[in-house]
Amino acid sequence: MTITTGTTDAPIAALANDPVALAQALIRCESVTPAEGGALALLERVLGAAGFTVERVTFQEPGTPDVENLYARFGNAAPNFVFAGHTDVVPPGAVADWRHSPFAGVIAEGRLWGRGASDMKGGVAASVVAAARFLARHGATLPGSISFLITGDEEGPAVNGTPKLLGWARARGEVFDHCLLGEPTNPAKLGDMIKIGRRGSLSGTLRVEGKQGHVAYPALADNPIPKLLKLIDALKGAPLDAGTAHFDPSNLEFVTVDVGNPSTNVIPARASARFNVRFNDSWTSKTLGAELTARCEAAGVAGWTLELSPTNAEAFLTAPGPFVELVAAAVEGRTGTRPALSTTGGTSDARFIQAYCPVVEFGLVGDTMHQVDERTGVADIETLTAIYEDVLERYFAG
Repeated sequence: MTITTGTTDAPIAALANDPVALAQALIRCESVTPAEGGALALLERVLGAAGFTVERVTFQEPGTPDVENLYARFGNAAPNFVFAGHTDVVPPGAVADWRHSPFAGVIAEGRLWGRGASDMKGGVAASVVAAARFLARHGATLPGSISFLITGDEEGPAVNGTPKLLGWARARGEVFDHCLLGEPTNPAKLGDMIKIGRRGSLSGTLRVEGKQGHVAYPALADNPIPKLLKLIDALKGAPLDAGTAHFDPSNLEFVTVDVGNPSTNVIPARASARFNVRFNDSWTSKTLGAELTARCEAAGVAGWTLELSPTNAEAFLTAPGPFVELVAAAVEGRTGTRPALSTTGGTSDARFIQAYCPVVEFGLVGDTMHQVDERTGVADIETLTAIYEDVLERYFAG
């Protein structure tokens, strides 16, 4: 692990008051996971200009790429309100398919175009500017602290990013009271949805051994395909549950079925299938794994194995209460829309943060994230910044 301490660069201070310009500048940093691409260096300078103490921390793990991360804090007292996010992005794909260059940060048709515009450099820019504006008004009398946890590993293995950054901060004595993660949570328009939890994720691989042989002499072979189909039906045939108060029913989906057999007259020697389960808070990875194993055992098939691969993503819920209501009220106050409280979608770094403090997610509209021509509304970036400012006003007033 290596640490770099941030410094203030006065000429960049203007970005601390312009979320669209900051989002543009971040998009122009080609920070495809695990490359830092200049994005964290830019945030280091902007946050330093706003009065934060900034540290960039690099973590290593054998077999994974080194990843740079950023931690910043203003103030020393409790409560410590945390903004979290990531500056790494997925690859742009075929650059020729983009209407505007994916790393140019072009503004056209009232939208900011580029990889990371919605997921989630626009949200990071909004949170940084919101904090800077708030501190310009209240920094001298702030009854607490504001911090940033920014990783470069959310879109990658998520090994050398947020989980290690959280542990590093705890080892230093940092305590977090509440966190707002700026992932793009809204399906269609700003104000649609706040994420108050996430489903867990468990992947698995079924393998069945048979005996290769000629299709004209099946008695001399042992076809693994019917056995695999029976196991698939055992796992998929009955619902895992009926859902819970804040979660939809758990869902198991098969994603591949393979035999590796190019011939039409040969019974294959083996067959396999892979699946993923997005599960609710009625399960843990351990209890769900036991249920899946029991279903396979009950199928009465010989020669099978089940390999389960937890993704370090357990289901969690930040129960509706004062903090959730505070964020929802700020969203409604600026958009006129009462946001739905949801636990849908994939995983995020909230799965790590929830072990340290209550966390909710609210960011931009996510209808183009990871797509060619990713983009977000310029007006939405401004409104999101105002919402984040209102969250801080309400939080520290209370």
